[in-house]
Amino acid sequence: MARKPAQQPNEMDREKSKRVGALRGLGPFLAPYRLLVILAGLALTLTATVSLVLPLAVRRVVDNFGTESDALLDQYFLAALGFASLLAVGTALRYLLVTRLGEMVVADIRKAVFDRVISMSPSFFENILTGEVLSRITTDTTVIQSVIGSSVSVALRNVLLFLGGLVLMLFTSAKLTGMVLLIVPAVIIPILVLGRRLRGLSRENQDWIAESSGNASEALSSVQTVQAFTHESQSQAGFADITDLALKAAKRRIDTRAVMTMIVIFLIFSGVVGVLWIGARDVRAGGMSVGALVQFVIYSVMVAGAVGALSEIWGELQRAAGATERLVELLEVQDSVKDPVSPSALTEPVRGEITFENVSFSYPSRKSISALSGVDLTIKPGETVALVGPSGAGKTTIIQLIQRFYDPDNGQILLDGVPLTDLARSDFRAHMALVPQDPVIFADTARENIRFGQPDATDAQVEAAAKAAAAHDFISALPDGYDAYVGERGVMLSGGQKQRIAIARAILRDSPVLLLDEATSALDAESERLVQQAVDEMARTRTTIIVAHRLATVKKADRIIVMEDGQIAAQGTHEDLVAQGGLYAKLAKLQFTDGSNTL
Repeated sequence: MARKPAQQPNEMDREKSKRVGALRGLGPFLAPYRLLVILAGLALTLTATVSLVLPLAVRRVVDNFGTESDALLDQYFLAALGFASLLAVGTALRYLLVTRLGEMVVADIRKAVFDRVISMSPSFFENILTGEVLSRITTDTTVIQSVIGSSVSVALRNVLLFLGGLVLMLFTSAKLTGMVLLIVPAVIIPILVLGRRLRGLSRENQDWIAESSGNASEALSSVQTVQAFTHESQSQAGFADITDLALKAAKRRIDTRAVMTMIVIFLIFSGVVGVLWIGARDVRAGGMSVGALVQFVIYSVMVAGAVGALSEIWGELQRAAGATERLVELLEVQDSVKDPVSPSALTEPVRGEITFENVSFSYPSRKSISALSGVDLTIKPGETVALVGPSGAGKTTIIQLIQRFYDPDNGQILLDGVPLTDLARSDFRAHMALVPQDPVIFADTARENIRFGQPDATDAQVEAAAKAAAAHDFISALPDGYDAYVGERGVMLSGGQKQRIAIARAILRDSPVLLLDEATSALDAESERLVQQAVDEMARTRTTIIVAHRLATVKKADRIIVMEDGQIAAQGTHEDLVAQGGLYAKLAKLQFTDGSNTL
């Protein structure tokens, strides 16, 4: 049995993707460019009109070739040259306008999708791969760009040629036009039958391309782990399998489209040949002039060509409809964490008091497992609180809930007495600085990575923060110092160096709430001592929450919260908790007696 893409839509979604009406989702992005659309439409109408007028001139020339004067013939051909010039100018103008329109609309779509996704809470990324999102922003928008910048205008031009040509064919010979129309049902049936299959194959092809991107993104972002476990061949095989499945889907789509095009064109031109045969007999019988037959032939070819082109473009429109639907899904997806319609404002200056009131929480992807259960906790302004306990006890979950990456299932969290749900996320997060366990380093210079904490900081402030985080010396030793490029994800730095840059970033942010999630886990003893001094200095003037496994780093905390199974098992100072016995005393004995650094 063939595997399915991880993000394969359900049957209802796939049915929706079969409708070209999904292209209506592009309406809001086309609206700002109404004038450009109108001008492109006028240019398109001009070229179609000129194309339809030319056969009329040809008929007159043919019917009067032997009777008109040389001067009049010259005028006919000069007029034809004028029409050709109009056609050339109109075509160039149409190309210019629609191509620019396509580029601008796609740029707007990419920005809108990125703006939407970058603000989504982490629960969104639990259900979709980053590579899948990137595929939609790149591959799907490229399909839309091709359609807006080319296919749509070509389709509209062919619709005008079809309708105009059909009317003029009727005007030229109602008898021959009636015979041509008898062919239409034979052409439409294969378009409908094969078109439905083509739509499904187009969406399947796009799904596999997105799956391929997600697979590659995941492997490349973890390339050192892949290589360390000699997993290259398995990763290559997995990517090759998905790519081959995408290729097979593409081949089926191409084969179906080729068969549909072949059938349509054969039926159309077979019908035209039959009509011409009857028309030639009418000319011999004197029922119509040679010029009228030539005019009818030209219009027939125009109409046939238009129908053939439309059948081909139909496939492109279906692909664009699928791509549009996938992008609109991202734009319309509902975030589980939302800002209030009328957010409250924090009283300045922010004191940094954090309160948990009977908070219970389970991660959306594992609802059956409780991460926190009935937690009541108040952290006073300026207090340094350490969270300790076994892995999975809920320590990092508290950090994530404080930043409102998730909302609790029950209870509420308050900052300075105001529920976080009443505040705009960007407002209260502006008063928090985070040092995560796995520090994020951007593909930029060391200076800009630190300045990420405060974009308007001066170079002197950046360097001061680096010194406080014990990062100045190693940064200065880099080939270009603070302007040294550190590579994607900080690949050119050691784990400890990345962590010190992340700490410098938090120091530079200078927020009233400081969140440290295993902030010194990758530091050597000397660097940890220096950074600990910087953290202790910062903690004097701000609310500090420290998640730590090594108890030596939190002995000086004002209060230590012992977490176990998502609940607060005990709290107090280091001395109090050791005296009480229990889990903390056991952990302290293990670490301070045996020298263990992990829990």
